[in-house]
Amino acid sequence: MVKAVVGEETQLKLADDRLSHSTITAQVGLVIGRLSSNLDRGFVFDLIPTPQNDAGEAVCSLTETTSRDDKKKQSKSKPQSSDSSSLFFDKDWVAEHARQVSRMLLGGMKVIGIYVWASENAFKNSTIALCQTVHGVAEAAPFSENDSNERLLIHICYSPRRWTCRNCSLASNITSSSLRPCDFKMGRVFNSLQTYKCMYNFSLRLPIYHESTSNAQTLSDILRQGISVHENELRGAKAMVDGNLVVNDESSTIDGSHKVELLLPFFNDISTKACSQKALVGLLVFSGSVCSFAYLNSKEPISQAVSEIKGDIIRSLQSRLDIICDEADKDLVPTEDDANEATAVIPVSRLVLDSLRETRGLAFPRRVFVPWLVGTFICDYLQPSERLEVLKDHCVELMSMEALPDASTILEAEVEAATMTTESFWDVALSFCSESISSSKNKGIETQTDNGQTAVKTTNFNIMVAVLFLLLSILVGLVLTVKRT
Repeated sequence: MVKAVVGEETQLKLADDRLSHSTITAQVGLVIGRLSSNLDRGFVFDLIPTPQNDAGEAVCSLTETTSRDDKKKQSKSKPQSSDSSSLFFDKDWVAEHARQVSRMLLGGMKVIGIYVWASENAFKNSTIALCQTVHGVAEAAPFSENDSNERLLIHICYSPRRWTCRNCSLASNITSSSLRPCDFKMGRVFNSLQTYKCMYNFSLRLPIYHESTSNAQTLSDILRQGISVHENELRGAKAMVDGNLVVNDESSTIDGSHKVELLLPFFNDISTKACSQKALVGLLVFSGSVCSFAYLNSKEPISQAVSEIKGDIIRSLQSRLDIICDEADKDLVPTEDDANEATAVIPVSRLVLDSLRETRGLAFPRRVFVPWLVGTFICDYLQPSERLEVLKDHCVELMSMEALPDASTILEAEVEAATMTTESFWDVALSFCSESISSSKNKGIETQTDNGQTAVKTTNFNIMVAVLFLLLSILVGLVLTVKRT
C-alpha cells in the first residue's frame, strides 16, 4: 500500500501554471510515474492531459442537475461552484489514451492513475465516475502480475486552490470507500533516478501444429502464445549488473547508468521435440534484439531493476505485435464478389499457417528512443517503411510534448545491435533442415511448412548407415580373428 507520494516539482508546477492560465472548468489526464512496493511510496514524473476525442469534444466536462429554485439562488455565482455540479468522463477514450501511452513508456515508468482539474464540489459529487475511470485506465494499461493493485487519483482543485492525492484500490468494489487519502508533496524525483540498460538477443523456435490439436493457427496467435511462454522462461533468468551477478536485494551504490546482461538457462529445444509428433506441420522462427531501459529510485534494490528490464522486454515484444495486428485490422477490406481478391488482401499476421505451403516473411517495427524529461527516454515504434518524422504526431498528441527533439538526439540502438547478425531487426531461420542454411540471410519472421518429413527421413537414413557400418566392422573383426586362429 502506497502511504506517501512525491511529485516532480518542476513538471507539476508547469502543469499547475498551464491549468490556472486556461479557461477550462474541468480536465482529466494521465499520471505517469512509479509505485514502489519496496519503499511504500509513489513517484509522479509528469501529468499528461488526455486529448480530445475523434469528434473534437473534450473528454471531461461539468454537468448541472440543479432545480429551478436552486438556479435562481445561484444565478449570481459561477456554475462550477454549484453544490450539485458533477463531472462527466469519456471513460473509453481515457482508457484508450492510457493504452497507447503505456506502449511509449519504458521500465519503471507506468500509467499509475489519473488527475482531475475541477472544483471541490464537482469532485465530491463524482466519486463513482472517478473510480470507474481509474478502473478503466488500470485495465487498459495493466501492471505486471507482481505489481500493486492500486492506482492514484490526483485532484487539482481551483475552488479552493490546492492539490490532494488519493489511493484507489482495484481489489474492492467501486464505491466511495475505494478512495483513501495519502500524503502528497513535491520534490526532486528525477535527481534520485538511476538508469539501467540492457541489449537482449533472443531466438524463439515455435512449432506450428495441425488445426485439430491447436486453436492458435494464425501467425499472430502463435507469436502471442510464444511470447507468453518466453515470458515465463525470462523470469527465471539470472542477471549481471555492471559485470556482477545479482544474488541479493541490495541497492546500487554507483550513480549513473548501469549495464544489465540476462543469462537464460539452457533449455531443450521444444521445436525439435515437436518434430517427432505427427501433428507438427511447420516451424516458425522468431528472433531479433530488444534494447531495454529501466528507471528506478536509487534506494530500490537492483533485483527490482532486473525485474523491470524483463517486464519491459516482454511488453515491447507484445506492443510490436499489437501494432502489426492493429494495422492489419485497418487494412483488411475483404471483397465479396471475388474470393481470390479477398484472399489476396489478407495480411501476413492473419494467415492460417497450418495450411500454408510456402515461406512467408514479416518484418516487425523497430524501437526508437525519444528524449523526454531530465535525461530519461520514452519510446515509439517505426514500421520498416516509416521515417523519424512520424514520431512527431505521436509525441505531441499522446505525450503532450510541444515539439519533437532534434533528430540527432533520438536513439536508434536496435539498429546498431542488429548489425551483429543481419541488417534488419528480425532475423530469419527457416528451420533446422540443412537445405535452409542458404536462406538464413533473409530478413523478418519466416515460416517453414514442409511438414518435417525431410528432417525425419534424413535422420532415419543416418541411423541406417551407422548400423550397417557397425555390422560391417563386427564382420571384418570376426574374419580377422578366424584367420589368426
